[in-house]
Amino acid sequence: MNKKHLTKEQVAELLTKDCIVKCSPKSISYSKDFKLLAIRQYDEGMTASQIFNEAGLRPELVGEYRAQECLRLWRRIAKTRGADMLITENRGLARGNKGRPRIKGLTDAEQIKRLKIEVAYLKAKNDFLVKLRAKKKS
Repeated sequence: MNKKHLTKEQVAELLTKDCIVKCSPKSISYSKDFKLLAIRQYDEGMTASQIFNEAGLRPELVGEYRAQECLRLWRRIAKTRGADMLITENRGLARGNKGRPRIKGLTDAEQIKRLKIEVAYLKAKNDFLVKLRAKKKS
């Protein structure tokens, strides 16, 4: 996927907007107030591009489809987890990612159970690869 990187001038311009909390060449963080306002305006019938244009965020500046994607994500977060979740930075959590599994703080029994599951998974994976290689040779 080819992501657009912002120039220093574009980052500086975006940082002058009230709706932007922080900005780097690779990412833009929007304020909670803007997110809530955007969701409300979208529910009232405005399009995502109209909302972003009204805030001074032109499509050529933030990206052609970023307005639609941001609104889709913010609406889903607000609907499933509540509007308070729009305050915190939860990029991975918003998309359902749980991150790396926690192994610290597990009891011995929990660690053994987890390791047994991992061993069973790896054995199944190896068996699959052996069958796949055998099939390629025939």
